[in-house]
Amino acid sequence: MQSFCGVGNPFKAGPVSEGESLLDVGCGAGIDLIVASHYVGETGRICGIDITPEMLKIAEQNIESMGLGNVEVREGSAESIPYEDDTFDIVISNGVLNLSTRKKMAFLEIFRVLGPGGRLQFADIFLEGERARETPCTLEAWSD
Repeated sequence: MQSFCGVGNPFKAGPVSEGESLLDVGCGAGIDLIVASHYVGETGRICGIDITPEMLKIAEQNIESMGLGNVEVREGSAESIPYEDDTFDIVISNGVLNLSTRKKMAFLEIFRVLGPGGRLQFADIFLEGERARETPCTLEAWSD
Protein backbone atom coordinates (compact mmCIF):
# COMPACT_ATOMS: atom_id res chain seq x y z
CA MET A 1 0.00 0.00 0.00
CA GLN A 2 2.95 2.37 0.43
CA SER A 3 3.15 2.70 -3.37
CA PHE A 4 -0.59 2.91 -4.09
CA CYS A 5 -1.58 6.11 -5.92
CA GLY A 6 -5.16 5.41 -6.98
CA VAL A 7 -7.91 7.98 -6.63
CA GLY A 8 -10.96 5.76 -6.31
CA ASN A 9 -12.44 2.33 -6.85
CA PRO A 10 -12.90 1.27 -10.49
CA PHE A 11 -14.58 -1.94 -9.31
CA LYS A 12 -17.62 0.03 -8.06
CA ALA A 13 -18.50 0.93 -11.67
CA GLY A 14 -19.69 -2.59 -12.43
CA PRO A 15 -19.23 -6.27 -11.75
CA VAL A 16 -16.09 -8.21 -12.54
CA SER A 17 -16.88 -11.90 -12.89
CA GLU A 18 -15.05 -15.17 -12.62
CA GLY A 19 -13.25 -16.16 -15.79
CA GLU A 20 -13.09 -12.69 -17.31
CA SER A 21 -9.97 -11.07 -18.73
CA LEU A 22 -9.04 -7.67 -17.35
CA LEU A 23 -6.43 -5.03 -18.20
CA ASP A 24 -5.35 -2.35 -15.72
CA VAL A 25 -4.02 0.72 -17.54
CA GLY A 26 -1.46 2.36 -15.28
CA CYS A 27 -1.26 -0.54 -12.84
CA GLY A 28 1.47 1.02 -10.70
CA ALA A 29 2.35 -1.23 -7.76
CA GLY A 30 -0.35 -3.74 -8.73
CA ILE A 31 -2.86 -3.22 -5.93
CA ASP A 32 -5.87 -3.19 -8.28
CA LEU A 33 -4.41 -6.23 -10.10
CA ILE A 34 -4.46 -8.14 -6.81
CA VAL A 35 -8.04 -7.06 -6.11
CA ALA A 36 -9.08 -8.03 -9.67
CA SER A 37 -7.53 -11.46 -9.28
CA HIS A 38 -10.00 -12.23 -6.49
CA TYR A 39 -12.92 -11.36 -8.76
CA VAL A 40 -11.83 -13.31 -11.85
CA GLY A 41 -10.52 -16.32 -9.94
CA GLU A 42 -8.06 -18.87 -11.26
CA THR A 43 -9.82 -19.14 -14.63
CA GLY A 44 -9.56 -15.43 -15.35
CA ARG A 45 -6.67 -13.44 -16.74
CA ILE A 46 -5.30 -10.20 -15.31
CA CYS A 47 -2.82 -7.95 -17.12
CA GLY A 48 -1.39 -4.61 -16.15
CA ILE A 49 0.60 -1.98 -17.99
CA ASP A 50 2.59 0.94 -16.67
CA ILE A 51 5.10 3.37 -18.17
CA THR A 52 7.38 3.24 -15.13
CA PRO A 53 9.79 0.27 -14.96
CA GLU A 54 10.30 0.87 -11.23
CA MET A 55 6.59 0.52 -10.54
CA LEU A 56 6.40 -2.61 -12.69
CA LYS A 57 9.16 -4.14 -10.58
CA ILE A 58 7.16 -3.41 -7.41
CA ALA A 59 4.02 -4.83 -9.05
CA GLU A 60 5.89 -8.02 -9.99
CA GLN A 61 7.12 -8.38 -6.41
CA ASN A 62 3.61 -7.86 -5.02
CA ILE A 63 2.11 -10.35 -7.49
CA GLU A 64 4.77 -12.93 -6.66
CA SER A 65 4.32 -12.45 -2.91
CA MET A 66 0.60 -13.14 -3.33
CA GLY A 67 1.29 -16.27 -5.39
CA LEU A 68 -0.86 -15.12 -8.32
CA GLY A 69 -0.18 -17.19 -11.42
CA ASN A 70 -2.77 -15.55 -13.68
CA VAL A 71 -1.43 -11.98 -13.42
CA GLU A 72 1.16 -10.40 -15.70
CA VAL A 73 2.55 -6.90 -16.15
CA ARG A 74 4.15 -5.24 -19.16
CA GLU A 75 5.65 -1.89 -19.91
CA GLY A 76 3.20 0.21 -21.91
CA SER A 77 1.12 3.35 -21.94
CA ALA A 78 -2.54 4.16 -22.36
CA GLU A 79 -1.70 5.54 -25.80
CA SER A 80 0.19 2.40 -26.89
CA ILE A 81 -1.21 -0.75 -25.27
CA PRO A 82 0.98 -3.80 -25.99
CA TYR A 83 -1.88 -6.26 -26.54
CA GLU A 84 -3.81 -7.50 -29.57
CA ASP A 85 -7.25 -6.22 -30.60
CA ASP A 86 -10.29 -7.64 -28.80
CA THR A 87 -8.24 -9.15 -25.95
CA PHE A 88 -10.08 -8.06 -22.79
CA ASP A 89 -13.54 -8.18 -21.27
CA ILE A 90 -12.78 -5.23 -18.98
CA VAL A 91 -10.27 -2.41 -18.89
CA ILE A 92 -9.83 -0.57 -15.60
CA SER A 93 -7.78 2.47 -14.72
CA ASN A 94 -7.35 4.28 -11.43
CA GLY A 95 -6.14 7.87 -11.47
CA VAL A 96 -4.19 7.57 -14.73
CA LEU A 97 -6.25 8.73 -17.71
CA ASN A 98 -6.23 12.33 -16.49
CA LEU A 99 -2.44 12.29 -16.92
CA SER A 100 -2.57 11.51 -20.62
CA THR A 101 -1.82 14.44 -22.90
CA ARG A 102 -3.34 12.43 -25.78
CA LYS A 103 -6.67 11.35 -24.32
CA LYS A 104 -8.31 10.59 -27.66
CA MET A 105 -5.49 8.17 -28.49
CA ALA A 106 -5.72 6.61 -25.03
CA PHE A 107 -9.44 5.93 -25.40
CA LEU A 108 -8.99 4.62 -28.96
CA GLU A 109 -6.37 2.18 -27.67
CA ILE A 110 -8.55 1.07 -24.77
CA PHE A 111 -11.50 0.40 -27.06
CA ARG A 112 -9.19 -1.39 -29.52
CA VAL A 113 -8.17 -3.99 -26.91
CA LEU A 114 -11.69 -4.46 -25.55
CA GLY A 115 -13.60 -7.35 -27.04
CA PRO A 116 -17.22 -7.14 -28.22
CA GLY A 117 -19.39 -6.11 -25.29
CA GLY A 118 -16.30 -5.19 -23.27
CA ARG A 119 -16.41 -2.36 -20.80
CA LEU A 120 -14.21 0.38 -19.39
CA GLN A 121 -14.41 1.05 -15.66
CA PHE A 122 -12.24 3.83 -14.33
CA ALA A 123 -11.81 6.17 -11.41
CA ASP A 124 -10.18 9.52 -12.01
CA ILE A 125 -10.03 13.17 -11.06
CA PHE A 126 -11.45 16.13 -12.95
CA LEU A 127 -12.34 19.78 -12.57
CA GLU A 128 -15.94 20.91 -12.86
CA GLY A 129 -18.00 24.07 -12.72
CA GLU A 130 -16.43 27.52 -12.70
CA ARG A 131 -13.02 26.16 -11.72
CA ALA A 132 -12.86 24.10 -14.92
CA ARG A 133 -13.82 27.07 -17.10
CA GLU A 134 -11.27 29.33 -15.41
CA THR A 135 -8.36 26.89 -15.61
CA PRO A 136 -6.18 27.52 -18.67
CA CYS A 137 -5.23 24.60 -20.89
CA THR A 138 -1.52 24.64 -20.07
CA LEU A 139 0.95 22.07 -18.83
CA GLU A 140 1.26 24.07 -15.59
CA ALA A 141 -2.47 23.74 -14.97
CA TRP A 142 -2.49 20.04 -15.85
CA SER A 143 -2.01 18.88 -12.27
CA ASP A 144 -4.14 21.59 -10.64
